[in-house]
Amino acid sequence: VQLQASGGGLVQAGGSLRLSCEASGITFNMWAIGWYRQAPGKQHEMVASITGGHNTDYADSVKGRFTISRDNAENTVYLQMNSLKAADTAVYYCAAGRILAVNQPLLRTGDYEHWGQGTLVTVSS
Repeated sequence: VQLQASGGGLVQAGGSLRLSCEASGITFNMWAIGWYRQAPGKQHEMVASITGGHNTDYADSVKGRFTISRDNAENTVYLQMNSLKAADTAVYYCAAGRILAVNQPLLRTGDYEHWGQGTLVTVSS
């Protein structure tokens, strides 16, 4: 199983970025995908997650600004990030966890079995 995250970069506060996570080696729609982030000196936190059936969950800190989506035909999950703040600066990781039903949510970090390499998002204020 491989997860390839991309799309990070430097953006000014208020700007937007779209992250992508391409998966290989899995039956994609039977895996939930989560986006996590880790800022310097802080613990990693879940930002958003999406089930195989496209049900979504978001951290309170990003609700209304970030949108997670997936294209099961392309084995890819996206994280559209709008109205970015300096506090969103972090390394963003995507992770995959096996689910037994397409709409089963995975909200615990320990349920995610495979992790991508991370992509750095830097928001300048």
